[in-house]
Amino acid sequence: MTNNTISPGRMEVMDFVGKDIESITGEYLKPIETNWQASELLPLTSDITFVADLKSIQEQASSHSYDLMAVLVADTITEEALPTYESWLSSVVGVDQQNNNGWMRWLRGWTAEENRHGDVLNRYLYLCGRINMKEFEASTQFLIADGFNNGAGTDPYKNFIYTSFQELATNISHRRVATLAKKDGNNLLSKICGLVAADEARHARAYMNFVDRIFALDPNEMMLSFEHMMRQKILMPAQCMRELGGKLNTFANFSDAATRLEVYTSMDYIDILKDLVVDWNIDSIKGLKENGEKARDYIMALPDRLTRIAERAAVPKVEHTFGWILA
Repeated sequence: MTNNTISPGRMEVMDFVGKDIESITGEYLKPIETNWQASELLPLTSDITFVADLKSIQEQASSHSYDLMAVLVADTITEEALPTYESWLSSVVGVDQQNNNGWMRWLRGWTAEENRHGDVLNRYLYLCGRINMKEFEASTQFLIADGFNNGAGTDPYKNFIYTSFQELATNISHRRVATLAKKDGNNLLSKICGLVAADEARHARAYMNFVDRIFALDPNEMMLSFEHMMRQKILMPAQCMRELGGKLNTFANFSDAATRLEVYTSMDYIDILKDLVVDWNIDSIKGLKENGEKARDYIMALPDRLTRIAERAAVPKVEHTFGWILA
């Protein structure tokens, strides 16, 4: 079965699960009236204290390492590429834009919450005084224009495996940046990244819930989908990130910086896999066929195999110069 050849059973499962989606989204999406907005976290030009607040933001930002600023920019570019993620998820089998079904309403609500992340981080970068905004904005436009392939096609099972993993990874990255910012005395940036991380954690739980429900209805096909996504490896959505001037390896260089800071490492990838295996009770799933059992065996053995590889990997030493950073 190819990514774009989906069995009728998947559509039936999506229709069945979709009927209950709105009853559970309140657990994973907050009311707009009570949600935080960027304007509440950062100073407004109309504030009497704006000049003093701006000076404080720039003084605090000056204490951060080059690597931390690079990771912050790359995280922001990832968040700003939201149009790509919405368009990809809207093409997933079972998400019906025309009939405005439960899945489509979930997608719009999720997108609306995620949109705030790029808003607040972009605004912080503009105010902090350390970023070449044209370079940053160009990288964002490149990423949206180039798009990316997550290897899941229009298959909802594979895409929900992907989003579960990716949301957990994003949560880790923002949470670690928040911790490092606080250590540098930047409580504002720490708060911003902490709030973004909290959203990502809620959204991860939602997609993990979707997968859990599908496992209960179609265990063998979901197990095969899990195996498929892990065999090809989960690629982060900013994999095709690039800079002005045709600079190559931007994502690899960002990943090196994240590894040096221990913001996101190979061991985090492995820990996410372990968490998903436990959360979805992979070792005790019933109703598997022979190919499903083999898929489970692969998944259960994978963390140890990846750990052996990660333990042999050296921490990257060479620092890259990004066009995004002024100083």
